[in-house]
Amino acid sequence: MISFNHVTKSYGEEITAIDDVDFTVEQGKIVVLLGPSGCGKTTLLRMVNQLETITKGEIVINGENSKDLDPIELRRKIGYVIQSNGLFPNMTIEENVMLVPDLLGWSKKDKRERFSYLMKLIGLDAKDYGKRYPHELSGGQQQRIGVVRALAADPPVMLMDEPFGALDPIIRDKIQEEFLQIQREVKKTILFVSHDIDEAIKMADKIVLLRDGKIMQFDTPSEMLAHPKNEFVSQFFGKDRAIKGLSLHTVQNLREVIGLGPVDEAIQDTKTIHVHQDLRNTLSMLLNQEADQVIVKDEQDENIGTITIDMVQKYLHYEIKGKMSASQEG
Repeated sequence: MISFNHVTKSYGEEITAIDDVDFTVEQGKIVVLLGPSGCGKTTLLRMVNQLETITKGEIVINGENSKDLDPIELRRKIGYVIQSNGLFPNMTIEENVMLVPDLLGWSKKDKRERFSYLMKLIGLDAKDYGKRYPHELSGGQQQRIGVVRALAADPPVMLMDEPFGALDPIIRDKIQEEFLQIQREVKKTILFVSHDIDEAIKMADKIVLLRDGKIMQFDTPSEMLAHPKNEFVSQFFGKDRAIKGLSLHTVQNLREVIGLGPVDEAIQDTKTIHVHQDLRNTLSMLLNQEADQVIVKDEQDENIGTITIDMVQKYLHYEIKGKMSASQEG
């Protein structure tokens, strides 16, 4: 858990970069810091591991005031991932990943087992990639290594500063999915900086929307999209908030509410999507008429039905009606 208790960061008497910020990152959750350039996202993140000093207030990490902790020891207990991945070019992949465990004095056996486990998490063979150097990997592979290096010593807390921002959209989307899958297994407490609204909606359990160092709203993505607290929040997420909100729903959600259609084996022009695909990308595929039939596959890669635009509209009707009823009851 990371608690920000009335945290302020000033540079002299003229500039206040962070202004009385107060929120908590619950254990095992992802909180995304979002906002326009210069709003204080990275400054706030860097205050957690003492790369930036606190002017007023306190940051409490798992019950300990960060000011009372030795900076070096603190940083070894916190995973840190940056946009450029930060890999050392003169070190092998295994040496890069095991850097912190090595500093902590882990045994060779423990390091070897941990490296194999982490590489398996990201779908790369430990024996094949362990002796390679960063320049021998693609950009996406390097970013994966940057993530598992942050996980190497099994830290309870991770800080991520636009970790996927330098990747092209297709690779970025894939790595976001992979990371969420890893998070479901490891359940780290994560503070994540992003400038991308879609990424924030996809990755966050909660979002901190900042403006000029102040919190405009701290809420779940669904609440922020449905109930912006002020005009800035509304304008920041844009008029297409309802479309952005489709990212929070999956084909599986639709299936549970209204079911799927039957598969017509006579249709040759088909596309397939996974049952956990979000409805925003699904709707985009359907609107672009990329195929005569869109077939849904389950975890075993078996066909379980089809989906149409009408089904998405029907599902949204049920969702809106359900929320209105809940609001009236409340």
